Amino acid sequence: MVLPKESTGKEKKRKSKSLTLNFMEKTICVFGSSIAWGAWDPEKGGWVGRLRSYVETRNNNDYIQVYNCGVSGDNSEWLLKRIEVECVAREPDLVLIAIGMNDSQYINTKDNSRVPLEKFQSNLGELLMKAKKYALEVIFIGLSDIDETKLMPIPWDVTKYYDKENVALYNSKIKEFCEKNNLKFIEMQGLLNNEDLEDGLHPNAQGHEKMFLRVKDFLEL
Repeated sequence: MVLPKESTGKEKKRKSKSLTLNFMEKTICVFGSSIAWGAWDPEKGGWVGRLRSYVETRNNNDYIQVYNCGVSGDNSEWLLKRIEVECVAREPDLVLIAIGMNDSQYINTKDNSRVPLEKFQSNLGELLMKAKKYALEVIFIGLSDIDETKLMPIPWDVTKYYDKENVALYNSKIKEFCEKNNLKFIEMQGLLNNEDLEDGLHPNAQGHEKMFLRVKDFLEL
């Protein structure tokens, strides 16, 4: 799905800020599910919390606000229902979207994905259009590694499954969508190993630190 280019007459609040992060003031909203929310990182609240802590404590003149808009259990369908109201409240310059892990989850059988692949691809387009109403730039973050031996099924709900093949498939569709729409994409596959995972799905503090560093370096913060 390739989206039409944005019209210049479209109503939108535009702040006179650079599209890069090399600016004195910047508001970043991060949307996602429990991994973005920071599950299993009691030290610093996940990779988004670490990003916020980093930009707030470094010694320079930047004023960067990082809002964690992650919701545990979220998928692309549910994110579509809330992304605009969250953006209206926070007026982001940059939106980071880290969604798709729960979309790839399937119930009982592999042909019963929580959000079917075709619908997921359509949702990515809608998420982009909604986010671009408010943000100067939108960046998608890929899906992180899992240990499927602990997730088939998941211990807390034996009807639900995650596997590496499905995660890689949904991740490839995010990457493909970004390529078609000239969007930046932050790859997470291959970054984490099993020692970086708390329960096979969620990163532990060590895993969140790796993800934070990947995002920080990509954004050149």
